[in-house]
Amino acid sequence: QVQLVELGGGLVQAGGSLRLSCAASGRILSLNDMAWYRHPPGKQRELVARITSGGSTNYADSVKGRFTISRDNAKNTVYLQMNSLKPEDTAVYYCNAYLIDSDYRFLDFWGQGTQVTVSS
Repeated sequence: QVQLVELGGGLVQAGGSLRLSCAASGRILSLNDMAWYRHPPGKQRELVARITSGGSTNYADSVKGRFTISRDNAKNTVYLQMNSLKPEDTAVYYCNAYLIDSDYRFLDFWGQGTQVTVSS
């Protein structure tokens, strides 16, 4: 069974930093694109950043220059370094992964979410 375990959320003051991590484990044959989404209160879930298995990245305009997505393929882990945080970054952050499991099933997998709260 595949699992995505997210760590690193919490409460931080505006201007501060947090680092999220998401580790994939289980019967994974291939881990492809990984991404971070967020669901702000009262709004729709939105893409924050995405990284391919080769390391290409793209970001939401609202986080460009402040957030950095990276991955460690040896550890099946994706990170989101969040700097210069703003109150509008407050949301539940979800890890997402496209992967192929050991049964050769193509899966779009989600983590359980981690709360990030930025106080003004």
